[in-house]
Amino acid sequence: RKPDRYPACAKGYRSPLVSRYASKEMSYNFSDKKKFTTWRKLWIYLAKAEKALGLPITDAQIAEMESHAEDIDFAMAAEEERKLRHDVMAHVHTFAHCCPTAAPIIHLGATSCYVGDNTDLIALRDGFNILLPKLARVIDRLANFAEEYADLPTLGFTHFQPAQLTTVGKRACLWLQDLVMDVRNLERARDDLRFRGVKGTTGTQASFLQLFQGDHDKVEELDKMVTEMAGFKKAYLVTGQTYSRKVDIDCMSTLASLGASVHKICTDIRLLANLKEIEEPFEKEQIGSSAMPYKRNPMRAERCCSLARHLIALMDDPLQTASVQWLERTLDDSANRRISLPESFLTADIILSTLQNITEGLVVYPKVIERHIRHELPFMATENIIMAIVKAGGNRQECHEKIRVLSQEAAAVVKQEGGDNDLLARIQRDPYFAPILGQLDALLDPKTFIGRAPQQVKTFLAEEVRPLLEPYKANMDVKVELVL
Repeated sequence: RKPDRYPACAKGYRSPLVSRYASKEMSYNFSDKKKFTTWRKLWIYLAKAEKALGLPITDAQIAEMESHAEDIDFAMAAEEERKLRHDVMAHVHTFAHCCPTAAPIIHLGATSCYVGDNTDLIALRDGFNILLPKLARVIDRLANFAEEYADLPTLGFTHFQPAQLTTVGKRACLWLQDLVMDVRNLERARDDLRFRGVKGTTGTQASFLQLFQGDHDKVEELDKMVTEMAGFKKAYLVTGQTYSRKVDIDCMSTLASLGASVHKICTDIRLLANLKEIEEPFEKEQIGSSAMPYKRNPMRAERCCSLARHLIALMDDPLQTASVQWLERTLDDSANRRISLPESFLTADIILSTLQNITEGLVVYPKVIERHIRHELPFMATENIIMAIVKAGGNRQECHEKIRVLSQEAAAVVKQEGGDNDLLARIQRDPYFAPILGQLDALLDPKTFIGRAPQQVKTFLAEEVRPLLEPYKANMDVKVELVL
């Protein structure tokens, strides 16, 4: 028999989100290890609270559960699930096998969604806590970039046609403003999360009311105690068998919105790369094309756009799921959520890591930017020239007609002959403009066309951006290892 040349991972499909892209911490957040150890912790929280409120549960039973919270026999759990066709009961049996003393009280009074939904809420909360520092680092890098280039004039574009000048830093602030909104959205979604808590099979808490012999106060206290143990300030006061799937809409919509922001930013970078004004980082030995060795493709920005489209498309899943949850619940949410929830966070995770890499190494080419400005500025300066002629005693309408004719001639040279914009030379040759020839350099200074862009950058960074980053300062120096 010939030896197997391929590792096990090469024999079957693995999601690229985990095998190729996402960080270890986000991959772990949605891993089986995190999921099922959280289930066990939730059973421990429940047992502790039930004991504290008077149910006959011993310290020895709780200690036994705590000593086996991490050592999950996944092979046994898989075999149990194969027989039982029920993942929660499979893990109840697997936990009970290594906790024989505690076996009678594991999952006491609970329904499957006690562990399933509460674990999902913990994963959502922890997922946001992984994403937010990464987003803050992207904002920090872009803020530094905006500050450095706050007063570097550049062509503005509307409809991707040359428009009035702005600055490189001001354009970066347009990107930053979207990301600042994303920080606030992610923080709100995280902070709005509540715990499902201890609600029973259809959300009525009937099983727990029976356990505590009709004592409503103890059932309410049980819910509060477990919620606090899990690290939540509040639980949803009403649920069906599950927490409302509109919660998933809230969470995934913020991620989809982040995807839209990143797609716009990276599309802009790709357009600017085509103009050779700005480029993403490019390693010394990196290859842009297998056939065209001169190429420097914006592959990082392209990856962000590619993954951002997936992140945006995932938004349809929670909307559809929430709309078809009949009465107290249906199970057609389960398989969908196993895919859509983790994929949203995993996708957002790699997008932010890649964007951090891009923003840490953006390259600006001022001479190219200046050349593009020179090519377009004579057209943009016509109003300034008209005003100068009027101040020198000329007639506005007459001057306007002169410039209109010269502009069309210059435009014909550019568009029909492929030449340079020679409007300025035409103006200099025309005796009509002799009174203001000495002012032309000042009238064509690019910095007179950028308005308050530098001041806007300074104010925006000081008032909107830097204060937002304060809670994330401890994580600001973290670097990313980008898999190319």
